[in-house]
Amino acid sequence: MNEARKPTAAKEILRLAVPTLGALLVQPVLLLVDSAIVGHWSTDSLAGLGLAQTVLLTIVGLCVFLAYSTTAATARALGAGKLANGLKAGVDAIWLAIFIGIAVATLTASFGGWILGLFAAEPSVISEGTKYLAVSAIGLPAMLSVQAATGVIRGLQDTRTPLLVSLLAAVVNVPLSVVLVFTAGWGVVGAAVGTVVAQYLMAVILVSIVWKKAIQHQISLRPEMSGVASAWRGGVPILVRTLAMRIGMLMLSACAAKLGTTQLAAHQIVLNLWNFLANGLDAVAIAAQSITGKYLGAGDVKYVRSATRQMTRWGVFGGTGAAALVLACSWLLPKLFSPDVDVQGAISVTLLVVVICQPLAGYVYVLDGVLMGAGDTVYLAKVSAFNLLCFIPAIVLWIWLGLQANPGLVWLWIAYGGWYMALRAVTLWIRQRSNKWIRVGD
Repeated sequence: MNEARKPTAAKEILRLAVPTLGALLVQPVLLLVDSAIVGHWSTDSLAGLGLAQTVLLTIVGLCVFLAYSTTAATARALGAGKLANGLKAGVDAIWLAIFIGIAVATLTASFGGWILGLFAAEPSVISEGTKYLAVSAIGLPAMLSVQAATGVIRGLQDTRTPLLVSLLAAVVNVPLSVVLVFTAGWGVVGAAVGTVVAQYLMAVILVSIVWKKAIQHQISLRPEMSGVASAWRGGVPILVRTLAMRIGMLMLSACAAKLGTTQLAAHQIVLNLWNFLANGLDAVAIAAQSITGKYLGAGDVKYVRSATRQMTRWGVFGGTGAAALVLACSWLLPKLFSPDVDVQGAISVTLLVVVICQPLAGYVYVLDGVLMGAGDTVYLAKVSAFNLLCFIPAIVLWIWLGLQANPGLVWLWIAYGGWYMALRAVTLWIRQRSNKWIRVGD
């Protein structure tokens, strides 16, 4: 790559991370909007929505390989001067997303009530959650297609387009959900319908962009089973990594459900806030994927090392800033999401754990993005399984202690935000200090 034309690491990180920040925050904002709207409808509806969103986030999270693998593949192909290969992988990933989305949507709609019943929450909570999950399942093919298409576009070093599309979806979703929940009186179902409409709008726009670029490079848009199978094989290690992480998250929500409806509702709000902050901090991590893939494809290891050092510093600084923001707003946030005084109290004490853990989380997300962009996914799969095994004893200890009410919720989050995130930080730090993750060329 021409050294005179190569941007500084800081400039390139900012160019990619700033629009990504906006795009990443839109989805959790939509979840927070649903929580705020439904929270003012009823506490049972909010708790049920929380369980349903946990299931949906697990499904979408498990399929994040559709975005991560295409970002890395497209960026590496771009850096190596073989863009057509990256676009072909993107088209295959979109078809894989559609096939998986249809299958998972069918299963979720059919067995949603049974799945939510595993959380052992109160019947009224399960009923509300089942309604939300049944409607939201319709949007899964769209959401997974959005992931795959967004991954390709990010790999092309364009993070502005996903931002604009996400903002358009938010503009549609928020007023539509308010009208359907309160004016139409649909309750939790109205919130789900509003979100599904926004998801399909995003899918149509982003997939059309990728397909247009593929046509320009004479790439067929028809599904080819060999290519779809290749996309699946390439995503399996990321799937294993994410599955291990989601099992930990499901264990967290299952334990919260045992504390009662009040603590479960508070946990839902705290979890959405955590995901909101994680998406914000992931802006640098997504930039790390694109930059690492592109410059390893071009064979510039020195630039990758320099950018990695800078991005990890920014991750810690970003986490510190996020912590300060939450702390400053901690008096207001509980009131925004529930009129229930008991729920507000549970949220308030648990937010302190979230604040303390943010700098560590920022560090973890960035290094995860670097290794993801390098295609070091097999290692990530292995250490994610290891970290989960080390997290389970903390949950067992929590159950053995028999903690209840707010103290139980606080210690549950200490186990996750403190111990589990520390495990991830150590295993990622060990890897990035070596050269085993560095592979140049296409």
